[in-house]
Amino acid sequence: MESQHLNMVNITHKQNTYRIAIATAEVRVSEPATISAINEKRVPKGDVLECSRVAGLLGVKNTSSVIPDCHPLPVEYTSIRHSIDGLAIRIEVEVHTIYKTGVEVEAMHGAAVAALTMYDMLKPIDKGVVIGEIKLQQKKGGKSDRAFAPGVTIRTAVVVCSDSVAAGDAEDISGKTAMALLEEYSIPATHYSVIADDPQAITSTCEKLVNDGYNLVLLSGGTGAGPRDITPETVSAIIDRPMPGIMEHARSYGQSYTPYSMLSRGIAGFAGNTLLITLPGSPKAVTENMRAIFPHVLHVFSVNKGGRHDESRNSNQ
Repeated sequence: MESQHLNMVNITHKQNTYRIAIATAEVRVSEPATISAINEKRVPKGDVLECSRVAGLLGVKNTSSVIPDCHPLPVEYTSIRHSIDGLAIRIEVEVHTIYKTGVEVEAMHGAAVAALTMYDMLKPIDKGVVIGEIKLQQKKGGKSDRAFAPGVTIRTAVVVCSDSVAAGDAEDISGKTAMALLEEYSIPATHYSVIADDPQAITSTCEKLVNDGYNLVLLSGGTGAGPRDITPETVSAIIDRPMPGIMEHARSYGQSYTPYSMLSRGIAGFAGNTLLITLPGSPKAVTENMRAIFPHVLHVFSVNKGGRHDESRNSNQ
């Protein structure tokens, strides 16, 4: 059997989001005298709770140095709290960051190091010290907190705008890429079509999909600066409620990959209750744009039905 090498997970496609993790550990001593020594700061090695707190902070910040697959990340805030209940000392570590991946391991590592520090300081006076469960208590932020709320069906269509694909001179890859990505968010496209870069064809196709009750229409192609790139102008005439922030964010995200992202002229907005989004014609750019705006953009359908912005954000917390 071929051995597999350890690799760090590729997170280059992810976006920075506000993330929080809270982890706990328990240290149990064997006699009340140990608790008294801790509270009265009579432990020979020093102030146990304060040393534990400092060690926990160092543990949080140095997690990626000792956990091979853990990404280095900016630790924006850490709080380490102790509480005593009988012979048990509870350590709670809270970590915040704004980054592409979460801080669960950092919080748990901080709790573990804080607990080990207490064990090391207490073992000369209490041979019965035991480290108990180290556990993740809570996490917030990232993709899971922004999952689309269940119960709302999204009828989705993918339309490829391309003279060459419509003429049969080229194979469609971008539209199929968009459809594959939609499957990841459990919103499979129930309509797929290829049309030429023609204003009348684009207008009639979009109007039919709007009239047929589609909630989301992704159009791929025709968003560049070429003479036949007329998708944004054509679609803008159909839109009655522009949503400029959607593609502004996609372009901003794309700048991390290529400076040419600023040349994309994609737009988004509602025509009635149908959200129209114009994507580039390159499969790579389609992937980048969709990674940028999904699944967050799906929250707009809850808001469009009268929901509040914080409802889906809090649904998984």
